[in-house]
Amino acid sequence: MPKNPNGGAPTAPESTSSGAEPAAASSTEGRGGGRGGGASGASGGPAATGATAGGATSAAGSSGGVSDDAAGAAAAGPATTASATPVDGNAARAADSRADSVGRAIGSRKKQYVVAPRQVPEGLQTLGFQPLQFSALEQALRNSADIEVVDTVGPKSVLGALADGLGGSQGVLVARMTEQKAALLHQQGQGRLLVEHDQHLSLMEPALRQPQMVTGVMPNGGGPVVNAVISVIGKDGAPQADAEVSLFGGMLPASGKTDANGQVTLSLFGETPESITGLYVKPKADYWSFYQRDPDISTDEANVVALRALSDWPALAGFPRQRALGWGQKAMRLDQLPGAYRGQGIKIAVVDSGAATSHDNLHGIKAGFDVINKKTNPDGWDQDTMGHGTHCAGVIAAADITSGIRGFAPDAEVHAWKLFPGGQVIQLIDALEYCIDKQIDVVNLSLGGAEVSEALEQQILRAKRAGIACIVAAGNSGGPVQYPASSPNVLAVAAIGKLDEFPIDSYHAQTLDANVDAYGYFTAKFSCFGPQVGVCGPGVAITSCVPPNNFAAWDGTSMATPHITGLAALALAHHPDFQNPQYKARGAERVERLFQIIRASARRVSLGDPSRTGFGMPDVLVAVGLQTHSGQAVQQPAVAPQGMMAPQGMLAPLMSGGMEPFGLELARAPWNIPRTGPWYQISPTMPPQYPTFHW
Repeated sequence: MPKNPNGGAPTAPESTSSGAEPAAASSTEGRGGGRGGGASGASGGPAATGATAGGATSAAGSSGGVSDDAAGAAAAGPATTASATPVDGNAARAADSRADSVGRAIGSRKKQYVVAPRQVPEGLQTLGFQPLQFSALEQALRNSADIEVVDTVGPKSVLGALADGLGGSQGVLVARMTEQKAALLHQQGQGRLLVEHDQHLSLMEPALRQPQMVTGVMPNGGGPVVNAVISVIGKDGAPQADAEVSLFGGMLPASGKTDANGQVTLSLFGETPESITGLYVKPKADYWSFYQRDPDISTDEANVVALRALSDWPALAGFPRQRALGWGQKAMRLDQLPGAYRGQGIKIAVVDSGAATSHDNLHGIKAGFDVINKKTNPDGWDQDTMGHGTHCAGVIAAADITSGIRGFAPDAEVHAWKLFPGGQVIQLIDALEYCIDKQIDVVNLSLGGAEVSEALEQQILRAKRAGIACIVAAGNSGGPVQYPASSPNVLAVAAIGKLDEFPIDSYHAQTLDANVDAYGYFTAKFSCFGPQVGVCGPGVAITSCVPPNNFAAWDGTSMATPHITGLAALALAHHPDFQNPQYKARGAERVERLFQIIRASARRVSLGDPSRTGFGMPDVLVAVGLQTHSGQAVQQPAVAPQGMMAPQGMLAPLMSGGMEPFGLELARAPWNIPRTGPWYQISPTMPPQYPTFHW
């Protein structure tokens, strides 16, 4: 996932339950629905509850489909929920304003919701608790005058239709409606219907977050203003265009991009040159980032920042003309892997921002799909405007040619599913549906959301039962593991760094934590933590591909996750267990065995507790079955890893066989562990911890 430029949790999602009645709220929580659905279900007031009473009996007694009363109540319109409608203060004031005012008042808009039959646990099916029929649900929504069905997501072929996990239903609906209508629909479902806000997912968290309180931070005229010109140059004084530049002080930061001459003018209000606490420069490509604490900024002339080329670093000498392996790949011992181990026969999906096949190292990617623009430009997956998916794809499967970098599994078949910019839960559900249809083996998910989604969890479980392993970034807020990494049906990846793998004046140095081991490995300060973390991967100063044919060094659990995805592909292709019928067949058992092998191959790194690193950093040679942890060659197929590294303490619940399929309460649960302070003292006026804007 992208690194949070402000350190802290992501911006709080829009609340939909501020006017909820206590009875409605407790009813929703008791059903154990996803947070999005719960919020929607709780937002209906007394009128909504009363309106559903007449249809409750017929809905509850039905073994499938939606009763006529339920469908009628769902289409009842504003009159049914009039008393539950919240007062829009801004709209009311606008109505009382002058008649000649220009424009319109801002009020609450209709929102997009994911609507799906809830998967029914097998035990409840025997008691007569049956899921709703998808066709009847769709018809009921389409018959409602104030509900707009935007899209449907369902099986793409016979393979998808035969995959279980959606409670016998055949898809998911996307509909636009008011919060009140969503609450009424949720209540009418009688616990058999999911109605969740279709939340936006993120590759990067917002640089400018909503304020936590009403306060004055801008001077009211006449206050000090620092106007500074920053000039960014590279080798031989060449101006660097499109570099992101930020100045930080005690108030609001100032940010901008350099022009064609490599210059940008920034204005800091309420500051003086002496109060500026940091200067941060992130080049577009091919150079190291730059950070100067307490910079000596001039307001009379241009302030020049000379960037270091990536190839100036000893480990990357001659790069990219000469091929190089990243420090993370070497740390996982990819450089010691026999040449024949290249991930042949494995299909990997990178669900991200696309992949720039214009890059010399990514010409081999031939398959993809633009999920966002599937109706207008489904083949736009190879246009990566963000570079994030291209960077991930490079770590996983960059071609083994004489220049650039080499990925973990260069012979694997990579599919690029474009989900960003603008990706939402429903598009991720759709992307996973394509993965089921194409029989993908491993999915890289360097993304996250603010809320747990039960509808998405159903699809993740469905993918797992189809033999698809989801490797997910833990998140970069520095707090508890984010969803979907917190799901018990995926492998969550945290990030670590290593000393002496980046210039000390680059921003990578600001990710350093106090937990540094004897080999220089440290837990990245931004990485999310908790009992859900399975393993950790290299995620600081990771050099990989960016469009159109360049390279960049980025930080984030987004960069750590592709390391583990690439290793997973190698394990599936070459570990002896997956040549046996028991684990060669696609299914959840195969996925769990893969996760066990990856965990068992890991060795502990850094001095942090297991909630920050999981089982540690996986080892390629052990994961493919060539060596044991002692370094000895394996003479026979690897045995089950439970005896090698039995789960203990906080990690035991995640690897026990008795966990219920959904474990959503575990996914939601915060993990509050006191954090050890860094070895240096951070000033209260320091800039946001990680303003790299990329994960």
